[in-house]
Amino acid sequence: MIALLVPLTWGFGFTFAKSGLGHFSPLLLMGMRFVLAGLVLIWFVPVPRGYLWTICWISFIAATLQYGLTFSGLALMQATPAVLLVQSEVIFGVIIAAIILGEKPNLRQFFGIVVALAGILVILGAPSLDGQMLGVTLVLLGGLFWAFGQVLIRRLDGALGGFQLTAWLGVMAGPQMLFASLLLDGNPLPAIIAAPLSAWLTVLYLGLVMTVIGYSAWYYVLARYPVPVVMPLLLLLPVAAILGAVTWLGEVPDVMVLVGGAVVIVGVAMVIIEPSHALASWYKKKTG
Repeated sequence: MIALLVPLTWGFGFTFAKSGLGHFSPLLLMGMRFVLAGLVLIWFVPVPRGYLWTICWISFIAATLQYGLTFSGLALMQATPAVLLVQSEVIFGVIIAAIILGEKPNLRQFFGIVVALAGILVILGAPSLDGQMLGVTLVLLGGLFWAFGQVLIRRLDGALGGFQLTAWLGVMAGPQMLFASLLLDGNPLPAIIAAPLSAWLTVLYLGLVMTVIGYSAWYYVLARYPVPVVMPLLLLLPVAAILGAVTWLGEVPDVMVLVGGAVVIVGVAMVIIEPSHALASWYKKKTG
């Protein structure tokens, strides 16, 4: 049940964020989200002495740029194709890790990348995306920056714990996003004053449920189970997000989008699932 909190809180958070973007600009919404999460978590983790400047750069790339681009794209398109295109970040991550870290994908992962890219092309050809190519481009760019940010985090080589990193990324990324919102969107006070209760509930959900509870559940299961066993849970994230988009936002997904999305998920599954490792762990546990 704790493991299922991860795709559920993250997936539905994507849908609720789409609703919140009707009242707040993407940078303002994400800035308030990360400030709130950082203020909650910072009291429970130590100061990452010697890594503050590094975290500042990582937060700019993996949070400020990534979330700014992704949610700006989300504001310009339907949530269903957007959350499916977000899965491209896994593919970008493998490619960038191969280029920068020298971590070459195996044959199964290579074919998974090809399958996922084919699924993305199917989604891009959907009639429902006519006139939404700017949003599509921003979402894909957001996935690219997320992948680059994860490679930078990998280069920390485990020097910082998951909670510590999440807390300090929030502390640093939140003010960055609010400042960027002030520069690009202008004075945020009118939007803040005019925001209805539903918009503030969205901020609370994104900051407390999606970030604090969602990431707490993620690091909880990561600490107890092998990564290849845990990673497939993330394949449920787009399913939860699409369910939320249909029920909460009233979206009717294009058939081509759903077909392309299914292909993307299959490709991503080929990249992240390690069947031999998972089966070996399962067999060892069963046989003692």
